Amino acid sequence: MVIGLVIHTSHRAVFEHAARTLAGVTLKWVVYEHEDEVRIRVDRLLARQRVDGLLLGPVPYAKCRHLLPADLPVAVLRSAGLDLSLALFRAVARGWSATPVSVDTFDAQTVDEVVRAAELDPSRVSCLPYDPEQSVAEIVAFHREALARTGADYVISLRTAVAAQLAGETRVLGGLPGPATLRAQLHELALRVQSKQANALRLAAGVFLVGKAGPQLDLDRARVGLMNLLLNTPEFADAWIENRGRRGVAVFAHQALFEAATGSWVSLPALAQAHETLGIRVAAGFGVGASARSCVHLAERAANRAEQEESPSAYLIEDGGVIIGPMSPAGAALTFTYREHGAELERLAGEVGLSAATLSRLAAIERGQMGRAISPSDLAQQLGITDPSGRRLIRKLGDSGLVEVEGSTQVHRKGRPARLYRLRIGAAIEHP
Repeated sequence: MVIGLVIHTSHRAVFEHAARTLAGVTLKWVVYEHEDEVRIRVDRLLARQRVDGLLLGPVPYAKCRHLLPADLPVAVLRSAGLDLSLALFRAVARGWSATPVSVDTFDAQTVDEVVRAAELDPSRVSCLPYDPEQSVAEIVAFHREALARTGADYVISLRTAVAAQLAGETRVLGGLPGPATLRAQLHELALRVQSKQANALRLAAGVFLVGKAGPQLDLDRARVGLMNLLLNTPEFADAWIENRGRRGVAVFAHQALFEAATGSWVSLPALAQAHETLGIRVAAGFGVGASARSCVHLAERAANRAEQEESPSAYLIEDGGVIIGPMSPAGAALTFTYREHGAELERLAGEVGLSAATLSRLAAIERGQMGRAISPSDLAQQLGITDPSGRRLIRKLGDSGLVEVEGSTQVHRKGRPARLYRLRIGAAIEHP
């Protein structure tokens, strides 16, 4: 298990101490000096390293949230009441009056609870809760106004940039999470990742049913066509597919495979493809259970429910009682390929370290580009994978000479330009 930690350079020692009790986890550190560095450094981490989870504070999260894959477990650090209590205790231990004081970033409820527990006067504690839209200048102005109004001995701030600006004007105590808070959040994130990985490996089943469309429909032929369509779909390349009855096809795989093929149970483009290429209406059901028998039973119930919909759709039923649906046939069109790839493509796939199905899809995308370059993000979108996965795939192809850099483009007005690449898979197949 790999967990990324996004922290300010001054906090690394505390994080290292907190992580000592975490076994079986590899930590990847993203250390920054200034908040403006966060986005670039997190982008590099996601591009170069597969991470199973990410732990970061509210400010780094606001800086890079748009970069994070939707399925990545993320824990946003929040300082607990214990951390604020310790900051107040340090002030008293140094001979300062506990109140009046101004506090930033802590939520109001936590401040109120600590103030009541310490039997302090709430009217002498000013609180500015965290807001991602707040600037450092606004937080500094809040503290300066409180200092001028109350004559406080010190302030409590979780922002290193605020502390730097107030240095020389007043005393600043940090209320950052201590080892106990960090350890609890690290362990909680590790358990979430472990649970997600276990769920992804759960056995699941899918049942695809050809709709009844009158006596003119050759069910056997439609079922065979549906089975071939699924067999030739890269999203189901690692699944076991077999006939189930005269108009049904059963698919067995890990839950993660079905989640990827349905965009986390949102849509199933294979339904639209069956209608467009085979002219048949298909209903699909997925079941997740403790055994193959229960998975199939749940999938059949889900497929029967999907058949009641007016348009092609799919449902999921889990053994815990969860029902998700209807999933629409809309979504990014799947790219269909063939298992009979040919000896040269099979050879090349083995040398590159990719499956033949994936390399075949890439060759199809190259043909569709008609000589045009493509960005890693666009490639990821066509493959139905995350942007970081697309960048890792580009690097893998680059190591084997199957892509070449072809300039760059500015996709957004702000941010770094996106590098463009030209795929060279077809030439490698034709001229080994």
